[in-house]
Amino acid sequence: MIDDRTLLFILFVVIFVMLVWGRVRYDLVAFSALIGAAALGLVPSDEVFSGFGHSAVAIIALVLIVSRGLSSSGAVELIAARIIKPDRPLPLHIALIASVGALLSAIINNVAALALLMPLDVEAANKAKRAAGQSLMPLSFATILGGMVTLIGTPPNIVISEYRQDVMGQSFSMFDFTPVGLVVAIAGIVFVSLVGWRLLPSRTSVAEVEQEIRNGRYVAELKVGELPEEQETKVHQLYASADDADVHIVGLISHGKRRPGLASRETLRSGDFLVVEGEPKAIEAFMGKAALKFAGSEKHEGGVTAPGLTLQEAIVPDGARINGRTARSLNLLHRHSVTLLGVSREGKRFRDRVRLLTIRAGDVLLLLGTPERVAASIDWLGVLPIEGRRTEVIQRSKAGLSIGIFVAAVALAVAGVIPLAVALSGAVIAFLALGLVSAREVYTSIEWKVIVLLASLIPLAEAFERTGGAQVVANQILILTAGSAPWVTLAVLMAVTMTMSDFLNNVATTLIAAPISLSIANALDANPDTFLMAVAVAASCAFLTPIGHKNNTIILGPGGYRFSDYWRMGLPLEILVIAVSVPALLYFWPI
Repeated sequence: MIDDRTLLFILFVVIFVMLVWGRVRYDLVAFSALIGAAALGLVPSDEVFSGFGHSAVAIIALVLIVSRGLSSSGAVELIAARIIKPDRPLPLHIALIASVGALLSAIINNVAALALLMPLDVEAANKAKRAAGQSLMPLSFATILGGMVTLIGTPPNIVISEYRQDVMGQSFSMFDFTPVGLVVAIAGIVFVSLVGWRLLPSRTSVAEVEQEIRNGRYVAELKVGELPEEQETKVHQLYASADDADVHIVGLISHGKRRPGLASRETLRSGDFLVVEGEPKAIEAFMGKAALKFAGSEKHEGGVTAPGLTLQEAIVPDGARINGRTARSLNLLHRHSVTLLGVSREGKRFRDRVRLLTIRAGDVLLLLGTPERVAASIDWLGVLPIEGRRTEVIQRSKAGLSIGIFVAAVALAVAGVIPLAVALSGAVIAFLALGLVSAREVYTSIEWKVIVLLASLIPLAEAFERTGGAQVVANQILILTAGSAPWVTLAVLMAVTMTMSDFLNNVATTLIAAPISLSIANALDANPDTFLMAVAVAASCAFLTPIGHKNNTIILGPGGYRFSDYWRMGLPLEILVIAVSVPALLYFWPI
C-alpha cells in the first residue's frame, strides 16, 4: 500500500508537470487535484472547500477590486503623466518608469500596475523611434520587485502572512515586508536601468512600430463643453496637449459645418466639435487634458463620467447590418445609447463627420457606452468585438477622493483598528458608492482563476504539511547544506523557491515552500520569520520564464520577446536578489 505522503508527492509532481505543460488552465489543474485528493482520502471531506473561506483568498480578491477603482479614478495617470517623457535617455527613462511601476505595485496589484504603465511605455518608445522591447521587460521586472514592499503588493506576501497567522497565531503587518523588500527593489531597479536593458535584443524595427501606430488609429469627434465668456481659445492652442497625448487635431466642426483645412486659427465655441486622430487610449487622455467630451456622451446616463463607460473596438465583417450604412441612418445613439466615436480604415483620414461616414467591410469601429449596451449594440450591428481592445473611460475628478479612501483604509488596518480584509471591503463599498467601480466590475475585476487556484491548493498544502511531506523536503535541503552556516541554508531555500516560481504560479510556490521553510527553521532552532520572509521574496522573483509571472506573459507579444530572452536579464537579476536579500534578511530579521 502507498502511504498518504507518497500519494501527495505523486499528486504534486502531476500538478507541477501539468502547470509546466500549460495546455490545461492552472485553476482547473488545481481544482481537479483537490477533488482527486479528497477522493483518495488525503483531504478530509469537511475541509475540501475550506480554502474558499480563507482570509488570504478574500484579501487578494479585494485588492484587485481596489486596484480597479484607483485606475478608474485617474489616480495612476496623475503620477505617470508627469514622469513619461520620450526625449529622455533610455537609462533615465527606464529608471523613472521602473520606479513608478515599483511604487504603484506596492499599493495596487502588480499586474494592474503593469497594465496601466505599459501603454505609456510603448507610446514613449514609439515617439523615441526605438523598440518597445528595450524597456518593457525592465518595467515588468520592476513591478514584480515593487510588489514585495508591502503586504498587499503581491499574493505571496498575503499568503505568507496568513500562513504565519495559522501556525504562529499572528500575521505579518502591512509594512513588515518593507525593509527587505525595499532594499531588493532598489537594487533591482538600479540593475535593470543601468545594465539589464543592455542584455536584451532589439528586434522591433521603427517601420514596424509606425505601421502598428497607423493600424490602431481612429478619427473621432470631441465636443467642446461650456466655456467662460471671457475665455477665448483657438484650435492651435490645443496642439501642445494633443502632441503630449500623441493625437492629431485634423479639423473643426462649428454650427454643423466642417471648417476649411485644419482650422488652426479658428476660435472654439461651446458645442463645437474637434475632429482628432489617434489611438483610443490617446484620444481618451487628450479629452481629459483639454477638458473635452466625447460626441454623444450627453446621451449616456451620467455623462462621460458614468460608472463603467468603456471604449470597445470592433471590426465590420461582410454582411454586417452597418456595412454600407451610417451610424445616423441606423439611429445607433438613440436605439442603444451607444456612440460611434471613431472609425479606422487602413490608416486613412476622413473629411466626413464620423456619424455620417458610410461604413465598409473591414473598417474597425470605436464604440462608446456601458459594457452591457455596447455588447447589445455589437450583436445588433453584426460586428465582431476585438478581444482585449477595450479602454475604460477615466473619472479624473475623483482621483484625490479615491486616493484618500485607500490611504484611510490602509491606515486603519496598520493601526490595528480593523482587520485588513474589513478595511479593504470598506474601500470597495466606497468606490461602489462613488461609481468608480460598478456592481458588474466588482466581479469582473477579480482574477477568478487565481482565486480558484489558491482556494484549491490551500487544503492540499495543509495536507502536504500534515503528512510530513514538507519535512522530507526540508531534510533534503538540510542534508545538502550540512556543516554550512545558516545563511547558506537560507540562500539554498531561496534558490529552490525561485526555481519553482519560474515554472509554477507564485501562489502555488508559496503554499508549497512556506511549510518547508518553517520545518527548516525548527530544525535549525532559528527564527522562523527569517525563513518565511525569504520564501515571500523568492516566490515573487520569477524572472527566468514568461510563464513564471503574469506580468512576464503580458509583455511577451508587445515586447517581441522569445522564451530565451528572459534568461538574459532574469538570471543575473535572480542572483542579485539572493545576494542582496540574504544580508538584508539577516540584518532586519536576525536568524
